[in-house]
Amino acid sequence: MNTKRWLALGAAVVLIGFSIGLNTVISIFKTDFFSSFDSLTATEQTMIETVVEPGDLGNRIALLSVDGTIQDVGSSTPFTTVEYDHQNFLAQLEGILYDESIQAVVLYVNSPGGGVIESAEIYEKLLEIKEQREIPIYVSMGSYAASGGYYISAPADKIFAHKETITGSIGVIMQSYNFSELASNLGIEFETIKSGAHKDMFGGTRPTTDEEKAMVQEMINESYEEFVDVIEQGRSMTEADVKKVADGRIMGGSQALKAGFVDEIGGLEDTIAAVRTDFGLEDAELFEYESSLGGITSMLGMKVSSFFGPSPEQQFLTKLMSSNGGPRMMYLYGEY
Repeated sequence: MNTKRWLALGAAVVLIGFSIGLNTVISIFKTDFFSSFDSLTATEQTMIETVVEPGDLGNRIALLSVDGTIQDVGSSTPFTTVEYDHQNFLAQLEGILYDESIQAVVLYVNSPGGGVIESAEIYEKLLEIKEQREIPIYVSMGSYAASGGYYISAPADKIFAHKETITGSIGVIMQSYNFSELASNLGIEFETIKSGAHKDMFGGTRPTTDEEKAMVQEMINESYEEFVDVIEQGRSMTEADVKKVADGRIMGGSQALKAGFVDEIGGLEDTIAAVRTDFGLEDAELFEYESSLGGITSMLGMKVSSFFGPSPEQQFLTKLMSSNGGPRMMYLYGEY
């Protein structure tokens, strides 16, 4: 065999060996590393309890927080975060139902409200905790606890607010855009094929008819009355007293106190101190839940997004995710 043949054979052996080795490495990585990586980056969250104030482990106070617009826009990942994680919060409430060591709940609300359905889900779960566990729920309002933020506060045994807290905004809103005139000015024509006269109502391509506005108003009125009922039951108020200020107006903490919508002026520390004193929980442990994405979060000790800071693109995508794809009824004050 001449030199060229030996060189060719040697090259073939090297290539075969390299191919076998590469396939082996890929196989290992595919079955072990990447499957592990997938599990590390999965969006399933594990709730971790963090002690805020140490104390009696058999008598504990759970500190919960609703901070942001109450909408179900998915969960955070190691690379992106959501302002408010609805499913994670519902899971926290569910956990309280079965934790006999929890003797009270302090709920911090800093929210302009949000979706009608999401607000109702929280409200119903809080009622379930009160009825099944028979433990007190105290609410501490932050900068604002308006509309849906008040809806979820209503079943509390006692509500604290700052003088500067923006609350109230009792009511329901549904909005859409009508682009038809703008489109006409730009020479754009909408071609719509529909199965019924109202199939494209609130679609933005034509003005809403009076008949359609009446249909929507009926829905709005029904949800509004439900909202009023929630306040009546939660605050032991008459319908007339609730409706004196339940016209969509906002109130400061002092105004809400006079109207019977809050019980005391104070902050979170005042709320915690009150529930301790009122129910003999001076020595109780105070804890809060933190969500962990496991894997990467545990390994790095922080979320990647927290380390690098959210980029403008991430902020835009988060905002886009939290926006509504179509008109929907909202218990919401402010930006819609």
